[in-house]
Amino acid sequence: MTDAIIKLTAAETAARIASGELTAVEVTEAHLARIEAVDEKVHAFLHVDREGALAQARAVDAKRERGERLGPLAGVPLALKDIFTTEGIPTTVGSKILEGWIPPYDATLTKRLKDADVVILGKTNMDEFAMGSSTENSAYGPTGNPWDLTRIPGGSGGGSSAALAAHMAPLAIGTDTGGSIRQPAAVTGTVGVKPTYGAVSRYGMVAFSSSLDQGGPCARTVLDAALLHEVIAGHDPLDSTSVDAPVPPVVEAARNGSVAGLRVGVVKQFRGEGYQAGVIQRFDESVELLHGLGAEIVELDCPSFDLALSAYYLIAPSECSSNLARFDGLRYGLRTGDDGGHSAEEVTSLTREAGFGAEVKRRIMLGTYALSSGYYDAYYGSAQKVRTLIKQEFERAFEQVDVIVSPTTPTTAFPIGERADDPMAMYLADLCTIPTNLAGNAAMSLPCGLAPEDNLPVGLQIIAPAMRDDRLYKVGAAVEAAFVEQWGHPLLEEAPSL
Repeated sequence: MTDAIIKLTAAETAARIASGELTAVEVTEAHLARIEAVDEKVHAFLHVDREGALAQARAVDAKRERGERLGPLAGVPLALKDIFTTEGIPTTVGSKILEGWIPPYDATLTKRLKDADVVILGKTNMDEFAMGSSTENSAYGPTGNPWDLTRIPGGSGGGSSAALAAHMAPLAIGTDTGGSIRQPAAVTGTVGVKPTYGAVSRYGMVAFSSSLDQGGPCARTVLDAALLHEVIAGHDPLDSTSVDAPVPPVVEAARNGSVAGLRVGVVKQFRGEGYQAGVIQRFDESVELLHGLGAEIVELDCPSFDLALSAYYLIAPSECSSNLARFDGLRYGLRTGDDGGHSAEEVTSLTREAGFGAEVKRRIMLGTYALSSGYYDAYYGSAQKVRTLIKQEFERAFEQVDVIVSPTTPTTAFPIGERADDPMAMYLADLCTIPTNLAGNAAMSLPCGLAPEDNLPVGLQIIAPAMRDDRLYKVGAAVEAAFVEQWGHPLLEEAPSL
């Protein structure tokens, strides 16, 4: 029974709870048992809130027994990236500097999940402060990819993607600053969506780079992602960057997927040196599939995209150096050296030395340098000009096409430790995803097969204009349906390493 429950989609699970075929408690217990059985190997979770999850599930069952109408995801379990504040349970952001911190309030996204009766199983592992592409930068150890536990599950949201791939949860939440929802989805064979910037509230989401960070849905199917997107999106007056506009009809689009008559752009810059042969092979097959489904394929040339990686690694560290200044050891979290013999400045220095990991320190140093007197215009200012060029190129591209497609990542999942001592090689994992964050557009990654050389998942990225997130789901659902018909469900019944 447990095995059958954990293989259900979120939509199927919600329907069976609503009909009384399953109880929310049964569903929650099945997923908690799965976590207990396999997470020692995967290490997707940093904190499992067993009692809290069961209490939420019992409340859902009580509502159904009283005849109250249940929402479309009521009783469905979810794994929450440990970057969103959760009242009463830890939020660490994968860092020692917040080890043991219990927030006194819920993030807006957390509150919306609870209001929708989604059952939060616990908090997932991540690169410290969302800085990384492999979840190796977590202060609490790396997460393994359920397809091959010796390989990375992507980052920074590798815990959420691994929980999905290992059937520990049918839904998850990630955040995407330079690709941290889409890249993990690609390498674990799952679906991940970066909504339009500002479409999902950032209130209560611990900030890394405020002009880039965006929370979003992760799932095993396009429809499940759409159902979760609809729950978490919408204007929030507590977030000054929140978009005050209706949520696009993402669920309707996911239920009516089609590409007939759509113009689909293929960008020249998203291939070439550094791309794995099997990734390009599967991408080219996906383009042929889209053409066969009735789409018009349009070649695009966006030369500024070649500068996106450089611009990102000036803008993001600059904003992180400012945002992380609040972690000073004086207000909350870790405090080191407060023995009566050190000044406040010394306590801050000792705390940051002990609390931050190597990658966080690297980015703080990069950002502080880029913002320093005499260098601001040469580095941060120039990067912002490049950002404007990229946004303008997207605008011109979307005058010619309805969506853009590309590989999500240049390679499949690489071995844990392979790029640990080579930051530049690590940063290249986000080559295809970063331009979208700089422009603020919406993007999705979904599975498009396995690379023949290593039998690991490959992701197809779909990019849409800002506030046209429904196009992602319309195209994604059509592609998913075609692939399921061709070679089965994007996820194996059992992940190979489990």
